[in-house]
Amino acid sequence: MDQAPGSPQGPAGQDPADQGPPDAHRLPTCYRHPGRETGIRCARCDRAICPECMVDASVGFQCPDCVRGGSGTGHPPAASRPRTLAGGTMTADPRLLTKILIGINIAVFIAVSADSSLLGDLVLIGAWPPAPFTPTSGVVDGEWYRLVTSMFTHQEIWHIGFNMLSLWWLGGPLEAALGRLRYLSLYFVSGLAGGALTYLLASPSQASLGASGAIFGLFGATAVLMRRLNYDMRPIIVLLVINLIFTFSWSGIAWQAHIGGLVAGVVVGYAMVHAPRERRDLVQYGTCALVLVVVVVLTLIRTVQLI
Repeated sequence: MDQAPGSPQGPAGQDPADQGPPDAHRLPTCYRHPGRETGIRCARCDRAICPECMVDASVGFQCPDCVRGGSGTGHPPAASRPRTLAGGTMTADPRLLTKILIGINIAVFIAVSADSSLLGDLVLIGAWPPAPFTPTSGVVDGEWYRLVTSMFTHQEIWHIGFNMLSLWWLGGPLEAALGRLRYLSLYFVSGLAGGALTYLLASPSQASLGASGAIFGLFGATAVLMRRLNYDMRPIIVLLVINLIFTFSWSGIAWQAHIGGLVAGVVVGYAMVHAPRERRDLVQYGTCALVLVVVVVLTLIRTVQLI
């Protein structure tokens, strides 16, 4: 959650079809990850595959085994290199960026805990000191970097703990499904959108911090991805509703960051997983650019209001 400082806030290679008839109310499980239910099957061998194992093909998706077998060697040529659902390059460690983001958040938390004076330079604050004094710091004074640094800043142990658990749970599957560059774009665009809406609507002297804007963006993108893959939407909807209840019922939470991040995550996530293959990069990164333009416009509007 974004808060004001000091405020509460079966073995691989075994096809599930070989394990007996599936439960009538359950989806088949990925042949490489037996614990993951999925509604997607390989276009060549018809085995069930999860987002991490889906390789973008000219028609539908293929499993990694079929891609390797179809190339005639142990490694597919560059032209047919395995791609994720969104067109990203498949990697050996699909959670690498998620681990790095968690590491950065923890490093900043340790630094702030060791030297609390750093907090004032990292949090998102519109203008300080408040009117009628002339602002000498804040976004209005040109410190736009606070929109980024506040995304990695936490003050309370429970705050960073909750956010990092959410980042691990949501980030890994999304990174695997989107690919690293697209995943990182989603994360930063969502976080910046949350910060911009906070700057626009919250009191200019109210400081906020936390990764919640970006994480709510991951919530939105996860819902879009699950819809795209015909997964059961109930778990993610229940979690999202619970988080929104906390957002509007717990004092000290910057709800603007949550809503801004959520909306941006849904928009960018939809572009990532529904972009037509022939214009994929244009649609995906063009959508990210458009959201960033909105972020800049909202920030400029608020700055003009406060000058």
